[in-house]
Amino acid sequence: MEIAVVRPGDSLWSIASRYGVSVDAIIRANGITNPSQLVIGEALVIPTQDRIHIVRSGESLWVIARRYGVSMESIIQANNITNPALIYPGLRLRIPTTTRKTTIEVNGYLEPSGIDRDRTIVNSTERYLTYLSLFSYQVRANGDLVQLNDQIARNALRDSLAKPMMVITNFSEGTFKPEITHAIFTNRAARERLIANVINTMRNRGFFALNIDFEFVDPGDRDRYTSFLREITPRLKAEGFLVSTALAPKISGEQRGRLYEAHDYGAHGAIVDFVIIMTYEWGWSGGPPMPVAPIPNVRQVLDYAITVIPRNKIMMGAPLYGYDWTLPYVSGGPFARMLSPKEAVQLAWRMGAIIQYDTRAKAPFFRYFDRQGKQHIVWFEDARSMQAKFDLIKEYRLRGISYWVLGMEFPQNWILLEDNFNIKKYK
Repeated sequence: MEIAVVRPGDSLWSIASRYGVSVDAIIRANGITNPSQLVIGEALVIPTQDRIHIVRSGESLWVIARRYGVSMESIIQANNITNPALIYPGLRLRIPTTTRKTTIEVNGYLEPSGIDRDRTIVNSTERYLTYLSLFSYQVRANGDLVQLNDQIARNALRDSLAKPMMVITNFSEGTFKPEITHAIFTNRAARERLIANVINTMRNRGFFALNIDFEFVDPGDRDRYTSFLREITPRLKAEGFLVSTALAPKISGEQRGRLYEAHDYGAHGAIVDFVIIMTYEWGWSGGPPMPVAPIPNVRQVLDYAITVIPRNKIMMGAPLYGYDWTLPYVSGGPFARMLSPKEAVQLAWRMGAIIQYDTRAKAPFFRYFDRQGKQHIVWFEDARSMQAKFDLIKEYRLRGISYWVLGMEFPQNWILLEDNFNIKKYK
């Protein structure tokens, strides 16, 4: 599998000829609906038999071999290299294919709508998923659960190998409420009621695992949250369920802020089966324009996480979306519009924009002017940015990846995911 960036004057035919594949193969791999609507700077996945790597400044054969999971010797032999020290930027290297892919777990969150759209999303993504998390069963202060209209999604999952994961949250009236978790943590009867409700729901609705996504928990409840995990986890494991938590993206144990302080990375890593770290939303709809998941920021979080959580318990979060901000950004002004990667490319084509790529953040973006003359900037994800995230999973030897949110069109992601990894399935 290769990633090609559309250049001025390119057509699908010229790109196909360059890589020795058919136009139809490129169309299928990228979910292209109109072959004439290519955007300069757009990233396309090319389903080639042999992988070609173009050497970048500072790269060694050892670095390249590690990225692709092959030996240096195999690259040397495939390219008839006589002096491995004399590779140079711009050199095209053939990377030998290997069947030794890393096996990872993959999670995808779905916000069920209760209509046939849920079935369509499940059917189109389940082959790529270990778990499909249904977001969310909302916890109430007395331990009750607000039931989720997820029957269509659960019915679709019965015929798949993707396992349904129940998500519980302290979400209510459009926000995460710390008073809900405080009430649960400090009232034994409410905790018992909640645990019983969770177990009954998981039994009756066929769930395989639980994801606890308590956010903006009061910092003073940090130890109480840990105690709650010590209480609920063995109860669920005795029933045969896996238990996970969603964690804010911290870069140290002393990081301040309500989003971070009550999430004790070390405790969660010791108690539950795995954690999902929400390594996205640096660029968010109410904040200033920037990449949603810039690689340097993600790397900072992982650098801290692996010091206190076993690597095989860490699932790295990744976004399946981007945002369209109106400029100039004004704090408290209109929120940016969320859009899928496919929608972003289509918008760039309609507006005559050129897609650029931030090589430090490893994220694509473009600017355009709307009909009212206002400038916009769009940060989103593409094949290059996702490959950078897959490379992090390999480098840090993580358990896997977790996507927010299913239903956003991004065909390149899924074909690249399968090209990089074997996806674990539970029977």
